[in-house]
Parts: sequence; C-alpha cells; structure tokens
Amino acid sequence: MKFVHIADMHFDSPFVNLSDKDVMGDLRRLEQRKVFKKVIEYIKQEKIEHLFIAGDLYEHQYVKLSTIEYINKLFQEIPETKIWIAPGNHDPYLKNSYYHQFTWGKNVTIFENNITRVELPEIDIYGYGFGDFYCTDSGIENLKIQDKNKINVLLIHGTLDGASLEEKQYNSISKKMLQEKGFDYIALGHIHKPYYDSENIQKIVYPGSTISLGFDELGEHGMIIGNLEKDNLQYEFISLDEAQFKEVIIDITDFFAKEDLIEKINDLSVQSNEYIKIILKGERNFEINSYEILKLISNERIIKIKDETKIAVDLEKLANENTLRGIFIKMMKEKLEEKDLEQEEKDKIEKAIEIGLDALK
Repeated sequence: MKFVHIADMHFDSPFVNLSDKDVMGDLRRLEQRKVFKKVIEYIKQEKIEHLFIAGDLYEHQYVKLSTIEYINKLFQEIPETKIWIAPGNHDPYLKNSYYHQFTWGKNVTIFENNITRVELPEIDIYGYGFGDFYCTDSGIENLKIQDKNKINVLLIHGTLDGASLEEKQYNSISKKMLQEKGFDYIALGHIHKPYYDSENIQKIVYPGSTISLGFDELGEHGMIIGNLEKDNLQYEFISLDEAQFKEVIIDITDFFAKEDLIEKINDLSVQSNEYIKIILKGERNFEINSYEILKLISNERIIKIKDETKIAVDLEKLANENTLRGIFIKMMKEKLEEKDLEQEEKDKIEKAIEIGLDALK
C-alpha cells in the first residue's frame, strides 16, 4: 500500500510569534494552502491509497468554516484515497468541533478519544484522537494488535518519552513500549521537527510540521511518502515548504547610531522566498528600539529583530563617580547583581540604565 503521512498543518494559525508585521500572518496562511494543495496533487498523481494526518490539522480556536470547507473540497478531489485523521491538542475532537459538527467526505475517517481499530482486507488501522486540549491517559499501553498476519498501522498524536510536566500533558508515549507492540508503521504527530530513519527502516515516524510555523522551526518541512507491505517498509521525506526561515546575526559593537545599523540591514542579500530574523549582538552605543528600526527597513522579507546586545559602558567605573549619575548606576548595578534574577528582569534593568544614562548626560 502506498501512503502519505503529514501532521501539524495548523490551518488558520494566527502566527503571533512569526513577526511584528501583521501582513506576514496572512501571507503564511496562503502558503499553508499552497503546500496542502501540493500534498493533494502528489496523491492524485501517484494514486496514493492512504493519507495519514496525525493531528493538529487546524487550530480549533481560530479556524473558520470556510477553511474547513476548503480542506474537505480538496479531500473530495481524491475520492479513492482513504483519509485518516487523529485529532491532536490543537484540534481535539470536541462536541463543538468541526470534526464532530461538519459533514466530511465519505473517504474521511476521524478517530475519537478511544482507541479504535478499522479493519480492511489486508490492513488494520488503529487510531486515537485527543478529546480535549490535553491528554494524560490515552490507554495506548493497553493496546494489543488483533491480527499480526495483517499490515498494522497506528495513527496517534503525542510525545515520545515525554519527561517534563508539560510534555506529559500531551500524551507522553514510551518509545520502547511502542516498539514492543509490533506495528508495521506508527504515524505520529505533535513534534514539529522531522524524526525518521528511512535507511534503518525506523517504524516510528514524525513527519514534522508540514510548513514551518516560525523561527523556532528552522530547516526543511514537508511530508513522508512510503510504500508498506508486510515485513517490507520503504519511505522517504519530501520537502514541500518553499519558504526558508533564516536567522542573521549582526554585531553592532562598532555602530554608533541607528542609521549605521539600518544601512547594514538594508545591504543584506535576501532571497524572495526567505523570512529573515535579525539577531543583534555585541555592545550597543545607542538606544535600540527594535520595532521602530523594523519600520525603517526597506526589505519586507526582514520581519523580526531580536536585541541581545549589552550596554557599552563600564558600570563599575561609573558607579564609583561622586555624581548623580554615579549614585544612579550604583543602585541599578546592585539590582542587576541580585540573586535568582530572571533574564527578563535583567533586560528591563539594563534598558532602564540606558535610558537613565541618556537623561543624565
């Protein structure tokens, strides 16, 4: 059987962490549709029998009915393909969800929050869907394969070997336990970075998010395509996301005005399919307002600026001055040296020092 495995599409995501430029969210949502169409076109051309969607197909809190209708219309273009959906923590199977209320095509099967086996002539599909935004007891450890002579596939959303409290809230599953179950293929979702080993025929697979959702998801994004027979699994990862998220580091130690920085950024060579995040390093000799600088940059592909610079002053020396400035610096320096100070608080204190020094010139 030929299959495609995707996960974490996150249709209608607000992309709040993507950029300070509002239009970028709209552009990224259009790119989501473009990539999803690629998946459907591939299925058409290659006559794929099964499409596995391992959760977070859409954002429950934001998704529009028009988006659901758009997805279902594309599903109807591949009527011979069986589509299997295991809802995740962003698109759980709730009573008010579109999984429950919308009339999907006949080729679509959506798993609810109980482990279910669907029997086909040569293959059994096992699936489980989140019934809420959190899942701490899917019962997967009690699952037993009914017919080991058939091809057996498990479709589920969750975290392999989740150790932290947060990870355990999203269906933490033991990798060792899954391996012992004896499935021929386990289609997972939730982790946005691809996790697979096609050369060593790893049977537990994350395809990663189908498109990158931001700068915390660098690298390639796409789908897993494969061919599965009993005791014979072959698959590969295909990149689909044409956009590239890149981080560019700029050391501003030798810059003495924001105009120097803006000129440097405007001179960067940026491709039309790239989203660029500028990370500022070094010691700053002028006040930095990332939002204001971003508005003055000519290249629209540069969409985010993160300031990781430090003040270019000798605080120890200034604190010893017998002046109002010296008293101010001494007080602020004592605050900076407090134990267990969070980085966010340090950043605020450093910004206050910068503004204070400017006012006390």
